[in-house]
Amino acid sequence: MTTTQVSPNTTDAVARIDAVRAEIARACKDARRDPAEVTLIAVSKTHQAENIEPVIAAGQRVFGENRVQEAKAKWPPLLGKHAGIELHLIGPLQSNKAKEAVALFDAIHSVDRPSLAEALAKEIAKQGRAPLLFVEINTGAEAQKAGVLPQEADAFLEKCRVSYGLTISGLMCIPPLSEAPAPHFALTAKIARRNGLKLLSMGMSADFVTAIALGATHVRVGSAIFGERTT
Repeated sequence: MTTTQVSPNTTDAVARIDAVRAEIARACKDARRDPAEVTLIAVSKTHQAENIEPVIAAGQRVFGENRVQEAKAKWPPLLGKHAGIELHLIGPLQSNKAKEAVALFDAIHSVDRPSLAEALAKEIAKQGRAPLLFVEINTGAEAQKAGVLPQEADAFLEKCRVSYGLTISGLMCIPPLSEAPAPHFALTAKIARRNGLKLLSMGMSADFVTAIALGATHVRVGSAIFGERTT
């Protein structure tokens, strides 16, 4: 079954983006943080260009995609029409897609294993591009999820830096749906601090306020901007 999303018109997009931005500003004020420290990533996965255009018109310039192939199919024309767009890959990445990912994305949030780190290092050197790289932490140790286990994070980060020469800028996590997100965000922030990492990709539509309180620098918001999924 193909999943699509509600198509926002321009008015809806402006209202939704404004509401999310206002909530980010409130969360930052409560946490005594500068809103400029938090980047809103509009998660445009499953949306076609006609859904995304109104969101761009509302001033949004940072977008997140889950799959390389989907992004390759729809984003090049949009990038040609609109200046200053940043694309972030927030979904799992196969090592054999590293070449395409490095060519298209400005940030990759799902570095999670040595084979991928090696493939990314080769492509970064070959292409002369340097996307921001986030290591994904599987804070809930969920077997079905990608990500480095918390107890293995320090060693993996060291391997990325020393063995592959990668510049890792931050960490990403997706807490288990059945658990309170705050402990998972706090754990990710703790790992980042002890490894000297400043960027934290944490929080989605339902929990980005909590993530901001615990240090998120990038929040990945989809349904609060584009609407709930329909089939």
